Amino acid sequence: MINDILLSNNKSKGKRPYFMEDPAVERVMNITMAVATELAVTHERLDTIERLLEKKGLILREEIEKFEPTPEQAEQRQHWHATYIARILRIVQQELEALQQAPENNRDLEEIAEELGVS
Repeated sequence: MINDILLSNNKSKGKRPYFMEDPAVERVMNITMAVATELAVTHERLDTIERLLEKKGLILREEIEKFEPTPEQAEQRQHWHATYIARILRIVQQELEALQQAPENNRDLEEIAEELGVS
């Protein structure tokens, strides 16, 4: 079985373009735009489905509001949420991995403490 959370961490080729002076602001902007894009697409699709179902007399929007998922459905939703958050926070994960892989960051705590004069 393919792990969706791992796939969400796929990296694009080439260097990431930065447009803001502060990399932290850039990360927050990228995360915000990813969420906004996902939400806009979801809203449009959901609106379409609700309108089609209501037009065909299959369901009322009130029934949607009152729906309670089964435990299995709730578990499936939870899995989707985890995958979604992993996609949204992909940039943060990639930058953490890059920091950990940088040679200057591959020192152990004793080495860093010695450099700082802490025993």
